[in-house]
Amino acid sequence: MNHIILTGFMGTGKTSVGRQVARRLRRPFLDMDAEIAARVGKPIPRIFAEDGEAAFRTLETRLCKGLSRRRGLVIATGGGTLVNPANRDLLLKNNRVICLNCHPDEILRRLEGSADRPLLAVADPRAEVERLLEARHEAYASLPWQIDTTGLSLEAVVAQVLELAAFITLDVRYTSQVRDESAYPVHVGKGVLSHLGDVVRAAGAAEGSAVAVVCPPPVARHHLARAEASLRAAGLVPFTCSLPDGEVHKTLATVSGLYEQWLAGGLDRTGTVVALGGGVTGDVAGFAAATYMRGVRLVQVPTTLLAMVDSSVGGKTGVDLPHAKNIVGAFKQPAAVVIDPDVLSTLPAAEMRSGLAEVIKHGIIGAPELFAELQAGEGAGAATALSSWWSERGAARIAWALQVKIQIVEEDPFEQGRRAVLNLGHTTAHALEQLSGYTLRHGEAVAIGLVAAARIAEWLGRAKPPLAENIEAVLAAWGLPVRCPPYPVEAIWQAMGHDKKRRGKALRWVLPHAIGKVEITEDVPRETVWDVLCSLGAERE
Repeated sequence: MNHIILTGFMGTGKTSVGRQVARRLRRPFLDMDAEIAARVGKPIPRIFAEDGEAAFRTLETRLCKGLSRRRGLVIATGGGTLVNPANRDLLLKNNRVICLNCHPDEILRRLEGSADRPLLAVADPRAEVERLLEARHEAYASLPWQIDTTGLSLEAVVAQVLELAAFITLDVRYTSQVRDESAYPVHVGKGVLSHLGDVVRAAGAAEGSAVAVVCPPPVARHHLARAEASLRAAGLVPFTCSLPDGEVHKTLATVSGLYEQWLAGGLDRTGTVVALGGGVTGDVAGFAAATYMRGVRLVQVPTTLLAMVDSSVGGKTGVDLPHAKNIVGAFKQPAAVVIDPDVLSTLPAAEMRSGLAEVIKHGIIGAPELFAELQAGEGAGAATALSSWWSERGAARIAWALQVKIQIVEEDPFEQGRRAVLNLGHTTAHALEQLSGYTLRHGEAVAIGLVAAARIAEWLGRAKPPLAENIEAVLAAWGLPVRCPPYPVEAIWQAMGHDKKRRGKALRWVLPHAIGKVEITEDVPRETVWDVLCSLGAERE
């Protein structure tokens, strides 16, 4: 259980809010200034007067080091504590750090008559407040979670802090092509879309910089206004870039259209691309961001379950050619990922089921407990269970599925080895999508591919029954297809030959040996593949 840390300028309400949050969460509360005063045996004004500010800052850093080794507190920092980069490094790691802000007029009103603020013991307190706020602006803005307390009641601020405290943040750490190690955060939480601007600023976007929000019309109707309002509130300058919806538009022509919109909107190398939409939006906008001006900052904001648990994380971007899916692309790691389960309420049930196929896939690859939980939900009926499964613990379950992918992409960020296991079910799926003219949803095709891979593993003696039967039962119970469309098996085989994961003439297959254990192999006979596909409904002639 990590700390909840409230920071920000003096007079923004850190201590009073922190006490209430600690009471509501039944956690211990610690005020850093009060703790330092107790340890030294004299109040803060005397420390400043007798020992100097430098001595006080040393005491702050010493306390930060101690707090970094503890867990489960609600902490109110001093106003200057996290201005020190070393202190920020100590307390940002694995903790929820929230910066409280306030208008200078309100700060002065709240601090009027206060005798324990040594930094304001000057002839012109207002000028000093404005000077300090300017000096600390960059440090405060680097924190992803911000609350403006001006004009808000204590209860209103506490409610916002509790909402932010419930967010889940996962860090993706990987070996970069230009640095030994890089990282980006994945923020998961109900309502997190309203904090998009703060996340983009914390990811490195400067105040006043341009943000190209790439968004298809159906998503724009539901979520664009909230995203743009958050970006503007954070001092950024968003402009909307539309792209057509659907896999059939995942083309180089669509990428070219984005380049033109970005040029017209004044996006330069200091700007940011926000991909607000499903997997197609993330793939196309990500590829465009990787190649526009040789690379601009990218923030992924997936709005479908499939994109949330799969394509938004890992850095793979690209477009299709007429005969091959994702054949043109680039690795472009996002600066941040923002996942808000609330947006799923506008998603059609068919799209939810499509995303659930990837969740089930992650369970098969490396989360047996997640697979078991999905298996236990079979009897509830697909429509009822689908709704309740995400409304109850959506953020936690998304994070659960993501952990599988994050662990794998950290080991193999550029798909040189183990990362290929994430393609479980995809060798068959991509071929079926292509033959359907992309009318078959990706998750639907993956579901069929999962059954095919499990049957191949059993037919080759690499998995024991009833593995395939169990996988098929879970997929069917959640309303996913488990039979192949009646395409000619020869056509499916030929489409598989265009798969970018092949090695020479050999197809690479990911086969499950058991739930939680999969292997990559190239020695699957064509006859076995044909027999399995025909057993699932493909036509031999």
